[in-house]
Amino acid sequence: MPTPMAPVVDTLTGSFLISTPQMPDPRFEEQVILICAHGEEGAMGVAVNKPNPYFSIEEILRSSNLPVPEQTLPPVHIGGPVELESAFILYQSGYRAEHQLEISSTLSLSRETKILEDISRGAGPENYLFLLGYAGWGPGQLESELIADGWLSLPADDTIIFAVANEEKWRMAAMLYGIDISTLGDMAGYA
Repeated sequence: MPTPMAPVVDTLTGSFLISTPQMPDPRFEEQVILICAHGEEGAMGVAVNKPNPYFSIEEILRSSNLPVPEQTLPPVHIGGPVELESAFILYQSGYRAEHQLEISSTLSLSRETKILEDISRGAGPENYLFLLGYAGWGPGQLESELIADGWLSLPADDTIIFAVANEEKWRMAAMLYGIDISTLGDMAGYA
């Protein structure tokens, strides 16, 4: 007698959402969002290509009474419009934090302050983004936006997140899959 199979839950966790030229919300224009969690309760992600010109990791370390390492530090990023006072660190999983959300086999997200302490001592993750805020969607909201052609969903790529210049990530994330996002125009969703 066959055993019943558990229902398959489609998830976008570990995927990029790339805003299309039809994106109706100007806050997400030319954005690359990494989906960190997606399920029946909704979705949570962080923008990986929007540096914040008003903060630096150096200032954050100094204000936390932590030493500033000699190596060049990445810019602080605006992770999204929700809870801009909340800090997150997205990093490659070669580094382990006690409390982390595993996004994929290579990426994790945490709010643990010990990571910032490790960064200040030169013992933190090799590749990371420091983010303020996140993007969030309620149940079914993201799925509706995908149908309305506001977003293009593609597999995430660590190289885009950590090795491509912020101003190139939007175009390069789509180009990795042969899509010229800037000319996608009215054909989004119909390919």
